[in-house]
Amino acid sequence: MTVPLDWNRPRGPRIEIAVSRVRATGTPAERRGALLVNPGGPGGSGLPYAVTKRAKLPESVRRSYDVVGFDPRGVGRSAPVDCGPMGGLFAAPGTEPVPVGPTAERAYLGALKDLADDCAAGAGDVLPYLSTEQTARDMDAIRAALGERRTNFLGVSYGSYLGAAYAARFPQRVGRMVLDSVVGPWDWYDFDVIQSRALLRQRDTLFGWAAGHAERFGLGSDAETVRDAYLRARRGLGAAPVDSFGAAEFDRAVYRALGRTERWAGLVDGIRTYLRDGTVAGLRPSTAFDSADSRNYEAANRVVKCADGPGPEPGRILADVARTRAVDPQPVLTGMEASTCAYWSYRPARRTPLGSPEAPPLLLVASAHDPVTPVAGARALRRELPGSRLVTLDDDYSHGVFASRGNACVDGTVAAYLVGGTVPEADVRCAGAGLPGVS
Repeated sequence: MTVPLDWNRPRGPRIEIAVSRVRATGTPAERRGALLVNPGGPGGSGLPYAVTKRAKLPESVRRSYDVVGFDPRGVGRSAPVDCGPMGGLFAAPGTEPVPVGPTAERAYLGALKDLADDCAAGAGDVLPYLSTEQTARDMDAIRAALGERRTNFLGVSYGSYLGAAYAARFPQRVGRMVLDSVVGPWDWYDFDVIQSRALLRQRDTLFGWAAGHAERFGLGSDAETVRDAYLRARRGLGAAPVDSFGAAEFDRAVYRALGRTERWAGLVDGIRTYLRDGTVAGLRPSTAFDSADSRNYEAANRVVKCADGPGPEPGRILADVARTRAVDPQPVLTGMEASTCAYWSYRPARRTPLGSPEAPPLLLVASAHDPVTPVAGARALRRELPGSRLVTLDDDYSHGVFASRGNACVDGTVAAYLVGGTVPEADVRCAGAGLPGVS
C-alpha cells in the first residue's frame, strides 16, 4: 500500500509499505479480526514475522486472527533506508568499542559523527519522516485498508514502543494490544544506558552459571575465574584479531548471547575453544553482520531512534561511558545505538508520546531478568496506560516472553485476553523455569 512520506503533508510525496497476511484458520464465528505484529528493532522486518511468530501462537489465537505483518517505513521492502558505510561500523575487525583515555574518546565520538554524516548522505530528506510516530500512522492506514474498526496488535521489544505510540495517537482505535518485553517511556539514549547496566548484571549471572557447570565448560569453578577467562579472550582478540574477528566482534557476540539463555552455552563454549585452540568459529554469528539485511537493520535502527526524540550531548556520552566503566571496567556498549543522535542533522524537539489514559486496558508482558528490555520499563509504561495489566515471568532471564518461552501461564493469560478480551483483575506473576540446564 502507499502512504504519505509525511503524514502532516498528505498531498506530498508517497512511499510504499509492504504488508503480509496469514488468514485465521477458525470458523467465521471464531474470528476476532486482524492482529498486526511487529518483531522489534527498530529495524526488524515484519513480513516473515507474520509467518514465524504465528507458528508459535496458541491455537486459539491462530484460529481467531488473521496475522498481519508489515515492514515499517525504512525497513526491508518499505522504502528501505541506506546509511552506506555507517562510519566504518561494518569494518572487520572493528575498532575497540569501549574508549579509554582522551585519544580513544575523540576517536569514539568521531566515529559517531561519521555514522550520522553517512546516514544524512544516504537517507537525505527522508530522515525526519522515519519516526515511530509516522509508522504508527501507517499502522492506522493498514487498519483502514483491512476494513477493521480497531487495531489489534502484538509488539515485541521495539514493537511495544510502537504499540504505545499508536495508543497515544489513536487511543479510541486501540483494540486488544499486547506489548511484550517492554521498552520504557524514556528517551532512546536513556534507555540504551539503562540497558547497558542491565547487561552487566546479566553477564555476572552468566559467569556464575558457567562456574556452576565447571565440569561442562572448563572455565573455572567460581565466577571470578570464569570472568578472568572471558577477559583473557577479549584482550587476546583485541590485541590480535583472528580471521577479522576482534574485540568489537566479540562484544557483538556477547551482546547477542546475553539476551537469550539458550545462547549462553554456545558463547561459553566459543570462549573456551578460542582460549584452547585460538579459533573463533564458535563465536561467530550464523549470519553475516555486514549482509544487506543487517546493513538495513543497523541503518533503520539509528534512523528511527534519532527521529524519535532529542539526542544526547557528546559530553554526556563520555560521562556515561565513564560511569558505566566505574561499575565494570569492561562493559558491553554494543546496544548504545542512540549515541550517534548527538550528531544527527535533524534533531526533534520532543520525544515520541507513548500511552494514553483514553486507551482501553492493554496487556504488558515482561521477563523478570530480561537485560535487553529491563522489567522497570514495563512498570513505567504501565503508569501511562491506566487499567492495563502486567504479566511478569519470574525467574526468567530472556528477551521475548509470549509464545516464546513455552510458559503455559503466560501464554494462557495472553490468549484469554486476545481471544476473549479477558483483562486480569490484577497483575499476574508466572513461575519461570530458572537458569538453563546443560547437556
